Amino acid sequence: MKAMILAAGRGERMRPLTDTIPKPLVPFRNGRLIEPLLFNLHSSGVREVVINVCYLAEHIMTYLGDGSRYGLEIQYSREHPVGELETGGGVYQALPLLGEQPFLLLSADIVTDFPFTSLIEKSLCGLAHLVLVDNPHFHPQGDFHLNPDGLLSAQGARMLTFASIALLHPHLFADCTPGKFPLVNLFRQAIAKQLVTGEHYRGNWRNIGTIAQLNEENGNGSCRPEE
Repeated sequence: MKAMILAAGRGERMRPLTDTIPKPLVPFRNGRLIEPLLFNLHSSGVREVVINVCYLAEHIMTYLGDGSRYGLEIQYSREHPVGELETGGGVYQALPLLGEQPFLLLSADIVTDFPFTSLIEKSLCGLAHLVLVDNPHFHPQGDFHLNPDGLLSAQGARMLTFASIALLHPHLFADCTPGKFPLVNLFRQAIAKQLVTGEHYRGNWRNIGTIAQLNEENGNGSCRPEE
């Protein structure tokens, strides 16, 4: 199974750090923010990864290279300009690289120990399977409701947050055309047709969206732009 990592964004909330460093490459522990995901994917059995890039794309492509240092084969889907496609349009553009089978979709700015193997071994029922987490403080309203039968609803008594971890079928994009659109729109359309399942993950998961969050993970308050 292939995986796609969303890495094209500008990282506005991490400025001024991201004025010179693309968000996926900001210093994280003993490496870069995106690297734990790459190692996790390899240990889960994934060997082919597609990464969409736009802002400071050359930095990402040069640093990660062909992926061999991670035991992966990395291909890049390059976008122009920043923000032109959003998440849905970015995945749609990358579909020729992803093939006709279900694929994993991840965001480059999450830190998690979620077992990707469980998604790789999963039989997809419908068009998408989303991993949900308890609502973080910065997103208290949540995104979706998980029903007892495993199907998602757009509204419900207990809303949960999309963890930016999903198993998607390319047919989710069957009615799409090239251009700018958010992925959540496709999710909501498919949810209305009862074609999206989900699960509630209660393990380690964090979204690294600000310099303060990054410094907390790094155990210091000194993460600065590179000279």
